[in-house]
Amino acid sequence: MSLSLSPQDMARRLGSGLLSFPVTPFTADFAIDEAQYRSNMDWLCGYDVAGLFAAGGTGEFFSLTPAEVARVVGIAVAETNGRVPVLAGVGYGTAIACEMAVAAEKAGADGLLLLPPYLVGSEQDGLSAHIEAVCRATSLGVIVYNRDNAVIGPDALARLCERCPNLVGYKDGIGDIELMTRIYSRIGDRLTYIGGLPTAETFALPYLEMGVTTYSSAVFNFVPDFALSFYAAVRRRDRDAVAKGLKEFILPLIEIRNRRRGYAVSIIKAGMKAVGRDSGPVRSPLTDLTAAEQAEVSALVARIGAGAGQRLAAAE
Repeated sequence: MSLSLSPQDMARRLGSGLLSFPVTPFTADFAIDEAQYRSNMDWLCGYDVAGLFAAGGTGEFFSLTPAEVARVVGIAVAETNGRVPVLAGVGYGTAIACEMAVAAEKAGADGLLLLPPYLVGSEQDGLSAHIEAVCRATSLGVIVYNRDNAVIGPDALARLCERCPNLVGYKDGIGDIELMTRIYSRIGDRLTYIGGLPTAETFALPYLEMGVTTYSSAVFNFVPDFALSFYAAVRRRDRDAVAKGLKEFILPLIEIRNRRRGYAVSIIKAGMKAVGRDSGPVRSPLTDLTAAEQAEVSALVARIGAGAGQRLAAAE
């Protein structure tokens, strides 16, 4: 069931709390594991999360077919049943992205995250045309993901905001603080700003000072108590609690993540396995963690992750 939020209401709601990108569970033969996905979504909805992004980057959007994306979004909408806004990932070339936007709206999504177009680089006018076409293909609110080959500048973004009322969000995935500052200075509160760097917790506090009130937490998938306590510490600007959470959990996790390409997704599925919510393997071209690395993640969750949320909350 869709929440029937206007694009602007949806954006404001997202900016008020923590966001997350649920993994897409697969069976051993790489088919979508619907039962596990429903179980995961129901569990996550029991926490105070502002929005869930179905078939996003952590959900392996890049390995799903357009039909599978629509299916995953439909399952997420049905299982959350209006408890939490569900946003859908869309992307690839302009024609495919527009078709996916229409399909996501039909499936009941509350909004869209426009991921970078497939492979090619482009000039600002071409990227602007791409974003505008997707916005015009749907009545849903659209969040543009500034990352990799899709870096939109302040001038082009300002023009898009004038032409596209349903362009309501900007997610930063490159970490260019000067660019982020220029964009916020130019656009102001017209957009909701989302921190979208891998393991966004490491950048959450400085980004808050630039008007970025929320971020996407991948670790919310498997340690939601910790993720929410950390977010609360960020919002109250509790530097000691943030530093403690980084040192005790986030930075050790990043050390494992940085060992191999693609582990930003794989390590989240390892975390799911560690908490008894095994969501299967990642699809190629990604690779799973080794057995030894899985053991490290499990030990980290058992030793630190399970009680870290309570310790951060106790610092209030």
